[in-house]
This record gives sequence, structure tokens and C-alpha cells, in this order.
Amino acid sequence: MTTLINTLFRDHPATVDETYFGHMRFALGFAFWLGVAAMAALVHAIIPALCETTASRILTRLHNRISARH
Repeated sequence: MTTLINTLFRDHPATVDETYFGHMRFALGFAFWLGVAAMAALVHAIIPALCETTASRILTRLHNRISARH
């Protein structure tokens, strides 16, 4: 049972030197900003004059955060 728990919840976070909850926090924050970027892209699709660079700026920032971790 311990091996299954480690495999599901601990092994991957350990590869980036995080605890389960630290990894959860990072992933939830990442998911939040992806959602914001998606909404900005949707607004831009409907009204091109709005949110012209919002989604790309968010994605660049997220890419930089991910790149800095590895």
C-alpha cells in the first residue's frame, strides 16, 4: 500500500524538490492562470480590440516559471 501511495502522490513532486502540498499549490496556481489566459483569448476572439496580448503574456510568464524549475 505504501508503494502505491508513494507512486501516486509523492514520487513526482519529489522530482522537483516539492512536497505533495507544495506541488499541489504550484499546479493549482498554474491551472488558475491557464484559465485566465483561456478567458482572455475567448474575449479577444469575440472582440479583437480587447485583451490583445493578455493570453500571450500569461503564457510567457508560465513558461518562464516552468523553465526555472528544471
